[in-house]
Amino acid sequence: MLGESVALANTVLDINLFGACVVRSASGDYELNGAKHKALFALLATAPYGRRTRAFLQNTLWGTACYDSGRQSLRRALSDIRAAMGDDFSKLISTTNSDLTLDLSKVNFIGRPGAGEFLEGLELREEGFTRWLSGIRNNPGQVDSLYSLSRQAPARPVLPVVAVIPFRTMTGASESAVLGDWLAEEVTRSLSRSNLLAVISHLSSRRVASSLIDMGTVREQLGADFCVCGSVRSNGDEIVLDADFVDTRGGQILWTRRFIGRQADFLAHEAPGVDNIVRSVGASIADNAIEYTRGRPLAAIEDHRLLAAGVGLMHRPTLKEFARSRELLREALKRAPRAAEAHAWLGKWYVLSVFNGWTTDPARDTQLAIDCTAKALDIDPNSAFSLTIDGFAQNNLLQRLDIAASRYSDALHCNPNESLSWLLKGALHAFRDEADKALGATQEAIKISPIDPFSYFYDSLHASSHLAAGNFQEALELSDRSLSQNSRHLSTIRAKITALHNLDRGDEARKTAQELLRRQPDCTVAAYLEGHPAGNFKLGRRVADALAASGIPTGE
Repeated sequence: MLGESVALANTVLDINLFGACVVRSASGDYELNGAKHKALFALLATAPYGRRTRAFLQNTLWGTACYDSGRQSLRRALSDIRAAMGDDFSKLISTTNSDLTLDLSKVNFIGRPGAGEFLEGLELREEGFTRWLSGIRNNPGQVDSLYSLSRQAPARPVLPVVAVIPFRTMTGASESAVLGDWLAEEVTRSLSRSNLLAVISHLSSRRVASSLIDMGTVREQLGADFCVCGSVRSNGDEIVLDADFVDTRGGQILWTRRFIGRQADFLAHEAPGVDNIVRSVGASIADNAIEYTRGRPLAAIEDHRLLAAGVGLMHRPTLKEFARSRELLREALKRAPRAAEAHAWLGKWYVLSVFNGWTTDPARDTQLAIDCTAKALDIDPNSAFSLTIDGFAQNNLLQRLDIAASRYSDALHCNPNESLSWLLKGALHAFRDEADKALGATQEAIKISPIDPFSYFYDSLHASSHLAAGNFQEALELSDRSLSQNSRHLSTIRAKITALHNLDRGDEARKTAQELLRRQPDCTVAAYLEGHPAGNFKLGRRVADALAASGIPTGE
């Protein structure tokens, strides 16, 4: 009872979802009456951790006819809500350029399931909202937990939390005064594309900025596990950025680096200067998590390191690391069983296990992969990442290319910046011999690629797109670069064999084929054609011809 009383004392907002929808101040100072304003809160309240992407909210509440119009409508709605709620808005809602988050620990769900129809009378014309509303009305039990959990502290995010504090400026020129703040915002925006990080909004990080950054304050006020901070100065056309990446728990500096470049390298769209910072952060988090978990029992590993280490090890070259990856991912799910992204990552583990021939029971692991992605989508049907991994499983394991295409389309509808979905969509086009579309999608994936630790995978599928287009030299270069990071990835080895064969470099192709047989002794051309989604297309036959000519047994 004491815990419940404390939780209620922290309540800022009352929400009723069953019967007439109510969104009002817990103190009775205001009540939101606009249908779309209430619908927006309902969408946030029913999302894991209270978080939805801006793209999903725009499309669901205002339709998909015009992206810019939907974006402006969402901004106006948030402005109107802020005006109605006053200071409560910043207590409840945190925003980034990509998503909105409702602090569920400050929400009290009044009423109860069964007291009326879900969002009774709240009918909007937009197809996306109607579809979402019908889905919950057909299965209202999926939101029952909100009423039992509303008086409990929210679960800690399973992902590492990163804050980017505005960089201090070291010169007094007017153009330098906003430079550090702008750079921090750009780094925050780029980091938020990753499926392995939770990123504190720029506005929230700005609040703790000062001449002396106290890591205890950053951890306590922002809940951040890691922090990027530092200083920036300009000298004519040159910018010098000194950045520190810090573990906030003990204040340990994981790295300190200096980035020097022309202003254009930092200020341009998709600036390489910002990209260098972002990739350094991503690599450090993955490497730090892997190193931290090495030799430690599961019970001694902090929550936020489990998933990062598990995903990082999943894409390392040894089977021992791959096996340890599953152990970490399963432990993460024990601690956070409602984390959709953790179920999706485990699903990807099983897909890779089957597709690369590392499993001893392909049928069982295929079913486990589908079970994991289905669970992820049960928890959050609108998770772009979960939709993407389900498409990956449908395509690579079940060869249901039409379902995979639908999943990738739905994922990009929810989040147009889901780079992995663009990448896998490109691979699907390559498998279907749609070379131009394949190259376009994979290039888009690379352009917006996050800082997650598996660039070899991007290079591998980019190579497949070039194979479909007949660009064999490009495919070979990408395959070599991919294999330099992960020498065990069998599809990359097949891509290299195919490129070498078509470049009339037969001796090298046969040597690479022997490496493939060493890693997969039961490999045959017939098995490839039967088990690969490209088997019935021109690309599949091109690969099969190269494998046969290079000494891979036909198996017929």
